[in-house]
Amino acid sequence: MTAQAPVPVLNIANVLTGIRIALIPVFLATLFAGGGQEPKWRLAAFTVFAVAMATDRLDGELARRRGLVTTFGVIADPIADKALTGAALVGLSVLDLVPWWATVVIMVREVGITVLRFAVLRHGVIPANRGGKTKTLVQTLAIGLYLLPLTELFGPSALIDGVRWTVLFAAVALTVVTGVDYVVQAVRLRASALPEVS
Repeated sequence: MTAQAPVPVLNIANVLTGIRIALIPVFLATLFAGGGQEPKWRLAAFTVFAVAMATDRLDGELARRRGLVTTFGVIADPIADKALTGAALVGLSVLDLVPWWATVVIMVREVGITVLRFAVLRHGVIPANRGGKTKTLVQTLAIGLYLLPLTELFGPSALIDGVRWTVLFAAVALTVVTGVDYVVQAVRLRASALPEVS
């Protein structure tokens, strides 16, 4: 019986992860072009962000379907996700489009859970669950709504503001709730790995 060949680090899934990381400075450049107020540049920033987030979904699917899961991918993929989301939120807060408290809450949770996952890695993996995936989707939607120059194109609107705030609050709430859930999972995983004392 022949041993299975190791998965090469340079594969399509990891290349897509690398592209996502490489798009972050491009995204920030388009976001801040024109002082962050010109509709054409905001639309460009939205497009770059959307493309980058699309690679997030695609690289994971390709890695699982084609058996291309590597240690590099497992580590780099969540880092790329958090870096892109963090860059978007910080950039929008610098432009006074997203309140800093929301950015801080989301980023503290994201960095904290990433560190926690690595801390308990020797005891087991904490997989992304449905709540975590929903949280990512709502965060992405909230960022997209703030990136789109809706007010600049259509003028001030209570409806636009209301939709943006509702989605942002939902993103923050899901971020906190799923963060607590991951902490509980980590504690249980750590406890199950401890030897029983008779």
